[in-house]
Amino acid sequence: MKGGAMMKVDVLATADLSDELGDKVQVMAPPWLNYGGMESFQGPAATVRCNDDNSKVREMLEQSGDGRVLVVNGGNSTQCALLGDMLGELAVRNGWAGVIVNGCVRDSVALAKLPLGVKARGTHPRKSVKAGRGETRVTLAFAGVTVSPGDWIYADADGISVRRAD
Repeated sequence: MKGGAMMKVDVLATADLSDELGDKVQVMAPPWLNYGGMESFQGPAATVRCNDDNSKVREMLEQSGDGRVLVVNGGNSTQCALLGDMLGELAVRNGWAGVIVNGCVRDSVALAKLPLGVKARGTHPRKSVKAGRGETRVTLAFAGVTVSPGDWIYADADGISVRRAD
């Protein structure tokens, strides 16, 4: 973890989930770095597809999270950050369990102090554009997995697993 004290929460371990369910659980291809104050988190997925524009990320995090995990496919872009401390604080206020960004985040020291799970590919100091581009509530395919809204996300120090919604 980058900065801050790591907070713990009871979450089904991804290794145990893999042992128990085998091929019935998908595993996101590494590497994933931890940037939030919660290294382990889980919940049903909400989804965003965007490219260098975090408008739809904000739109989703403004809604009640109800313990969900926002999965953001930013195309693994290294051009800017799609999540920072202000959106992280918004996620905490609205009850999100975590955010997974296939791309970059910023304000990593501040994110590490939040009671929020955050996994991403890296950091970038540049903010994204805000042009309203992107899609929400769509099926995503990246890192060797397919994630649909409502699928269960499990994240911990060993990785990120996806279980199809029943």
